[in-house]
Amino acid sequence: MFAKEIYMSRRERLMQKIDNGIILLLGNSEASTNYPSNTYKFRQDSSFLYFFGLNEPDLAAIIDPQSGDQILFGNNVDMDDIIWMGPQPTIAEKGEKVGVAHTEPFGKLGEYLQKAQKEGRKIHFLPPYRNYNKILLHTLLGLPVASLKEAASLELIKAVVDLRIIKEQCELEEIHKACDIGYAMHFTAMKLAKLGMVEQELAGVMEGIAHSQGAMTSFPTILSQNGETLHNHSHHQILTEGRLIVIDAGAENNMNYCSDFTRTIPSSGKFTQQQKEIYNIVAAANNKAQSIARPDITYKEVHLEACKVLAAGLTELGLMKGNVEEAVAAGAHALFMPHGLGHNMGLDVHDMEDLGQIYVGYDDETRPSTQFGLASLRMGRRLHPGHVLTVEPGCYFIPALIDQWEAEGTCKEFINFDALKDYRTFGGIRLEDDIVITDNGCRMLGSKRLPITPEDVEKEMLG
Repeated sequence: MFAKEIYMSRRERLMQKIDNGIILLLGNSEASTNYPSNTYKFRQDSSFLYFFGLNEPDLAAIIDPQSGDQILFGNNVDMDDIIWMGPQPTIAEKGEKVGVAHTEPFGKLGEYLQKAQKEGRKIHFLPPYRNYNKILLHTLLGLPVASLKEAASLELIKAVVDLRIIKEQCELEEIHKACDIGYAMHFTAMKLAKLGMVEQELAGVMEGIAHSQGAMTSFPTILSQNGETLHNHSHHQILTEGRLIVIDAGAENNMNYCSDFTRTIPSSGKFTQQQKEIYNIVAAANNKAQSIARPDITYKEVHLEACKVLAAGLTELGLMKGNVEEAVAAGAHALFMPHGLGHNMGLDVHDMEDLGQIYVGYDDETRPSTQFGLASLRMGRRLHPGHVLTVEPGCYFIPALIDQWEAEGTCKEFINFDALKDYRTFGGIRLEDDIVITDNGCRMLGSKRLPITPEDVEKEMLG
């Protein structure tokens, strides 16, 4: 937990952005796996963590911008809880840790909100994503569950995004720690990978490192020799000669800040010539993006410049054809990279995605595209110092997509479909780093960069 003054300052800044009504922030409750008392590892709501820092279930808070009142709601433990959990701080003691003097039992929350509704006060709340909180909001406010997303406060959403999207120095220090854990996860997998292993063995080691050094993984680990499936969570295959392993994984540290890295390594420890050619193109796109990411450029522009590097490389190999600028404008490169260059990262690996990506990655100036591929860009808005982002270009050979485009004649003036026949079993390559935008450019987060050139990857794997 940060010093209480940090949370007090964040709440003060939030009140300056909301000048009417009251703000309701709900924490999370425990979530059961297969029976009520057997639960998943608890994960607090990120916005509640940001403003109150208390990583415990069954808490809620009210902030009244007009009166300045701040109230923390939660229950003290009883003897049965103490027997199973040991002594616990009181709700008053929890409030004192984060600079909240007024605390109440959780049951008083409904009374407070009913009184506010009778007085005609607007109640600002964020869109719920867990069913427990959807039912709770329905009970507290009398709103139909199906309407809660639309009833959520756009004013509050935008205020929270404005505060959370630019990272404070204390947050950057925590993300740095999460990146170092992510480095250890990936570097260990690179060292251990051997022909004949099952993918699950590598995934298990990586996740063990995340749990031993931090809170957990920041998302379910992607580790597969079928890298053409972008989010492949299956780990059942045996590492086989001639195949590539896409490993997309990250850590969440004990302060719940996240990292997210991807490396693609050869199962045998040695790239084929064909694999090395595609790998170098993706690495060049990654390096290009980092070389131009800076304040006042939009991330949509950075994305498109990386796509031009990809298209130019594929044109040189004979897989694409025609003018590179025209090909990217037409979206032809999206046959090979049907996703965006990256996303915001912080307390969530896809930071604040629960608030609506259109409010996080876009704004009134930069709007999302409807073009295939570009429409999947999660972050497009203009960059400012303190933005933390992923840079993750990729190149994939997806047989079903190739067949569809060829049958429909999609971008046929830019795609050499005959040449793609030799790549149908290639799989995919993705290379991802985490960066923060600085005053005049960007820098990578973490103590050092994971091996990025084919030569360095082979050296570490075979060493």
